[in-house]
Amino acid sequence: MAQLVYSSKINKIRSFALILIFVGFGFMYGGILTKQIEWLMWILYAVGLLFIAFSCLVYLWIGTLSTRAVPIICPSCEKPTKMLGRVDACMHCKQPLTLDKELEGKEFDEKYNKRSYIKASAKNLNDKN
Repeated sequence: MAQLVYSSKINKIRSFALILIFVGFGFMYGGILTKQIEWLMWILYAVGLLFIAFSCLVYLWIGTLSTRAVPIICPSCEKPTKMLGRVDACMHCKQPLTLDKELEGKEFDEKYNKRSYIKASAKNLNDKN
């Protein structure tokens, strides 16, 4: 059976920002190809520039978010990595990680990071007490 490969949230967001840059370059390249139709060329340039500017904002956001991430040492590869949320994956070896004692031993699922799940589990915990 194929094993699921997980990805770090920080790496996912960085990959998204990189894709935005390439999409922006694609629109700008389309502008070069349509230079005979000047108004279309400028629209494609502007859209491409917007994609690249949005990518810069995403990179800025993930950079500031990365400074708040919990730095840990991965138990599998023993390399330093950063963790966002209750569960995350190692940036190097994709090992599922958690610092939450309640989630140790459970199967890795990114739903554990969602606010709705956290509220529901807190409510269930309060109902038991």
